Amino acid sequence: MAAGGEKIAGKDLPGRTLWLNARLATLDPALPGLGMVERGAVAAEGGRIVYAGAEADLPASLRAGAETVDVEGRLITPGLIDCHTHLVYAGNRAHEFELRLKGASYEEVARAGGGIVSSVKALRAASEADLVRETLPRLDALIAEGVTTVEVKSGYGLDRDSEIKALKAARKLAEARPVAVRTTFLGAHALPPEMNGDKAAYIDKVVDDMLPAVAGAGLVDAVDGFCEGIAFSPEEIARVFDAAKALGLPVKLHADQLSNLHGAALAASYGALSADHLEYLDEAGVQALRDAGTVAVLLSTVFYAYNLILSGQQALVAKPGEIMLFQNLCITIILGVAAPWLAVALPSGLWLPLAGVTALSLAGQFLMSWSYARAEAQYLIPTEYSAFIWAIGLGWLFFDEAVTWTTLAGAGLIVASCLIASRSNPKLAEPIEAAV
Repeated sequence: MAAGGEKIAGKDLPGRTLWLNARLATLDPALPGLGMVERGAVAAEGGRIVYAGAEADLPASLRAGAETVDVEGRLITPGLIDCHTHLVYAGNRAHEFELRLKGASYEEVARAGGGIVSSVKALRAASEADLVRETLPRLDALIAEGVTTVEVKSGYGLDRDSEIKALKAARKLAEARPVAVRTTFLGAHALPPEMNGDKAAYIDKVVDDMLPAVAGAGLVDAVDGFCEGIAFSPEEIARVFDAAKALGLPVKLHADQLSNLHGAALAASYGALSADHLEYLDEAGVQALRDAGTVAVLLSTVFYAYNLILSGQQALVAKPGEIMLFQNLCITIILGVAAPWLAVALPSGLWLPLAGVTALSLAGQFLMSWSYARAEAQYLIPTEYSAFIWAIGLGWLFFDEAVTWTTLAGAGLIVASCLIASRSNPKLAEPIEAAV
């Protein structure tokens, strides 16, 4: 936060502003759940929040001469923190999505020259200015969602100069936007092609050359690694962590994503800030994280993408009704177990709109399962992503959510990008365009 009279991103800060008639998520431990205050107020002065709580308790001194905004019952939360991003990269890997939808595993894509390694070539060819320019729109999207602090990893350069370039680009983001940026060195992300499979030699370079260089330049706040069969072993990651600790840098880890190599326990043994992914985390790993106070970061977007792959595979062996019943039954059981502690009563006016949305969601799920059994994935990519367009329409119809030209343009861009990506493979272009 800036002090009074300062500027943020070149803009003068207002003297005092009040946001009234708000639903506040205060995260007050004395209150249940998210610490909700149903009729709340927030007061800011000189770029700092000076009050957040019940509107009835707002001091009269803060009301005098303040600019007042009625937020009409909207939700206000603390600034969000995105603690795991690979925001700085060049080019794209859109063509790999088609492979994943056809059933190719993460490992198969990576061993075919895709995945992380395919991004390395593009980043090495880009300039620092190119990286900043390409990354700013991605950062703007996060800021628009309420993110005020973002962690940015390197890991797509995989040599000293390219990693330094990526980290410098990440640091420059904070100069261009009103957001706090924390940079993480992820040199042990993948084995670059020029190492010819020699992981030990590459870890030597990370420990003896790359890490001292980025740390010496003051470009790194933490050190990360990818502990996985297609990346680096626990022993190799331990070497990187030992070097980081010697330099006084905290560590974090991509752990137990594709298999259980006990990466979570490894991270905990070093007092890591976090262990991320954790799809194959076991009970011993849970206990180790708990004992060390290491944060478990669960990446829901990855799960969503994997769900699309599973949907395609399931549709080949089960009927749409079976898939829909199984998926929704599992969710119902999980939520049902948690309901006594987390459930809240909905206003009566929301029951009918939510019932309509539920019916449409189930119908869409049924039709997509039916489609996956009858069409190749390239036909279905634009249809799958057109769900964003339907979400915009339903949000406007049932929940009075504003539809702006930027929202429409973004949704259209998502679908259009499928067509653009398909043109890189002429064999796929015709069926995708036919599907649209």
